[in-house]
Amino acid sequence: GGFAPLRGWRRRGPSKEIVPARNAMMEAADSEKKLSSFEKVSDVLTNLFPIWTVLFSVWGLARPSDFAWLTTEYFTAGLAVLMISMGLTMTPKDFVRVASRPGSVLVNFLLCYGFMPMLGLILGKTFQLEPALVAGLVLVGSINGGQASNLCTYIARGNVALSVLMTTATTIGAIVMTPFLCQKFLGTVVPVDALGIVISTLQVVLGPIIFGMGANVIAPKVVKKFTPVLPLIGVSSTCLLVASSVGQVAGPIKAAGLALQIPVFLLHFLGGICGYWIARFLGFGETTCRTMAIETSMKSSAFGFLLAKLHMGAEAARVPSAVSVVWMALTGSTLAVIWRFIPVPKGKDEDKK
Repeated sequence: GGFAPLRGWRRRGPSKEIVPARNAMMEAADSEKKLSSFEKVSDVLTNLFPIWTVLFSVWGLARPSDFAWLTTEYFTAGLAVLMISMGLTMTPKDFVRVASRPGSVLVNFLLCYGFMPMLGLILGKTFQLEPALVAGLVLVGSINGGQASNLCTYIARGNVALSVLMTTATTIGAIVMTPFLCQKFLGTVVPVDALGIVISTLQVVLGPIIFGMGANVIAPKVVKKFTPVLPLIGVSSTCLLVASSVGQVAGPIKAAGLALQIPVFLLHFLGGICGYWIARFLGFGETTCRTMAIETSMKSSAFGFLLAKLHMGAEAARVPSAVSVVWMALTGSTLAVIWRFIPVPKGKDEDKK
């Protein structure tokens, strides 16, 4: 019984071509498994962003000398690394799509330079702060959006290209708006180096983002391999920048006391909440609302500190900007991580505007 073997047939081992292919597939599977494990670790570390912010803020306060090595050059390089990591997640199409609907950028500009200075003034008066502290709080409200907002938008699954355009618009807008608002609200002339702001924006924001975006266009497969580590690079850069900023003004922050911590926290917290719901009321989609909330909440507090130091007579006027460095980073990172866990609902992501 049974089947007779076919004539000319003999049992052979696996084909020489099959063995390398099988080995390559197994190596690819192992590499994918390793990548998947790394992605999980990266995700966990990124989700702890608010805790890292607190730890590095406390570290900067307790031991400012540990971050003394982070000079202006290194600080600028740290911001550039953060922006390159954001640029690697984008393509030129993202900017074209955003630029075709400029309404959200305009609304954010009005929130940044209309709503936030008013909120700073109201909080300062409500908490009966001394005039120099009120002036410092209004100054925080009158400055441009901070670069760390782009990272927080990325973590929150917002629109990073939109976030970058909003940050760029408010940063260039600071040339005119910050001096104008300080004059109107405080009667204080705050000179701003217009050319310096433009050059810094090109160096720290646009240049690195274009570089990262170019790399993504030229070598998307290479960039894709680095994608899982990008949030981690951004979080690490931001934590070092926060610790350095806090370390430089550790004395004023410690001296500020609880009376100032609450209004500064509320400025950033209410800015984020109101930014979200104003955008929602105006008919923007969920991703745009999240982006606008983070952009409204997060200000360039270190720039505010520098302006107060250079151009406001009373030393107390610098303190709100110093305290703001901590609360701005903590509020933005917390909003980002909360939204990271809340999926964008289907059908609610289209801007009606």
